Amino acid sequence: MDTLQLDGQPLSLAEIEAVALDGCHVEIAAAAHLRMAEGRALIEQILAAGQTVYGVNTGFGKLADVRVPADKLAQLQTNLVRSHAGGVGNPLAEGEARAMLLLRANVLAKGFSGNRPEIVELLAAMLNAGVTPVIPERGSVGASGDLAPLAHLALVVIGEGEAFYKSQRLAGGEALRQAGLKPLQLAAKEGLALLNGTQAMTAVGALAVARAQRLVRLADVAGAMSLESLMGTPAAFDARIHTARPHAGQIASAAHLIQLLAGSEIRESHRTGDTRVQDAYCLRCMPQVHGAVRGVLDHVTGVLETEAGSATDNPLIFPDGSQLEESVISGGNFHGAPLAYAFDYAAVALTDLASITERRIDRLLNPDINEGLPAFLAGDPGLSSGFMMAQIVAAALINECQVLAHPSSTGSIPTDGGKEDHVSMGMTGALKLRQIVENAERVVGIELMCGAQALEFRRPLKSSAAVEGAYSAVRAVVTRLGEDRVLSGDMEAMARAVRNGAFREWC
Repeated sequence: MDTLQLDGQPLSLAEIEAVALDGCHVEIAAAAHLRMAEGRALIEQILAAGQTVYGVNTGFGKLADVRVPADKLAQLQTNLVRSHAGGVGNPLAEGEARAMLLLRANVLAKGFSGNRPEIVELLAAMLNAGVTPVIPERGSVGASGDLAPLAHLALVVIGEGEAFYKSQRLAGGEALRQAGLKPLQLAAKEGLALLNGTQAMTAVGALAVARAQRLVRLADVAGAMSLESLMGTPAAFDARIHTARPHAGQIASAAHLIQLLAGSEIRESHRTGDTRVQDAYCLRCMPQVHGAVRGVLDHVTGVLETEAGSATDNPLIFPDGSQLEESVISGGNFHGAPLAYAFDYAAVALTDLASITERRIDRLLNPDINEGLPAFLAGDPGLSSGFMMAQIVAAALINECQVLAHPSSTGSIPTDGGKEDHVSMGMTGALKLRQIVENAERVVGIELMCGAQALEFRRPLKSSAAVEGAYSAVRAVVTRLGEDRVLSGDMEAMARAVRNGAFREWC
């Protein structure tokens, strides 16, 4: 994709990644310009008529009853941005901040926020030029949207705050200047239009879920390698079993596993005469567990893609011919509940994906249950500890996931003097989910590393073409473990390979 045209439409995770991570160019559709101009004209009519409308000529939140004089409206919007830029902590990754720019530009392009088209054009120009606001990741409660993160984004729009540009962290105005862009003076309603929304949590969550979608398919690959190393059977992946319980994710995972294992010499070596009746759950139930995670992620993806094209400002502007006083409606689309619940759901599912993965790691290493493989896959067990610590590290990562999987969406704390008395905590959910995905990537990487080592103890027998291909990809990242060595670098290298798509061919 060379160019993504924004018209306020739902955006796929692939489109979000293309802009956020790959630098895809963005343009604003002509139809969006017309809609924004109509919405802005309505705001101007309201001001000319002297009507009092929240966010246009009033204070905000608990101060909504305070009418602001006409000659102070521009200052009102600037004050809003400055006062709400209270984020703390590490900055979001540049890709996450770029996703925020994309999402905010897209929802403003719907024309329901009363902003001038120039605001959206500047957001698009910042994306295309590589000017990325520095946005602290903590400080949002997810209603009235992601106020603090979006305020830091808006600071750069007005030439303040900080931005990354050409690998440097600069003052926002200087970054714009070097990129040949000019800041804007906000007009009535525009500060609120930039701040009121769910784009921080959507950005972080969308990029995390895109990674998770790839990871759950890779878990099939890692599981197939472990199954082969443990001389397991693919009988439990027979399509007849899964059509008898027709969950789409389960069927897809079973079919993927059958495809991955087709043509294995290892399987043929023990097809007859094997006294074992069935494999352990962590092997036999991969379609049921991995498939259920697929189902969760498909649901969460749908929520995110809908949100990417949703108007989340307040109030919303509807230039549809209604009476002037009925064309601006206060509501609550900024509330992040749909996303917050989805992130908690995904967090639970991915924690369980990591958990079943760790059980396969233990089964590869534990001499009591690893079907005759050396203890801990060591070349000289006793003298060498092999991959003993790899399973311990996986256990530690999973315990962290288990703690992080506690729902944040049930933790509402009233804010803004009780005016905003129920909040979503969706940004907390997005940040937790990002960490869980990162941990799960490490755990799956550890399984692949151990599975490749175990597979070598089954030589000269070969696995399927797909599993052998994945084995070769592992060996392109880490070498076989002979004598004991420091494993930290190997595990991190495998996590990077998982994250960067080194195994995508088999997913």
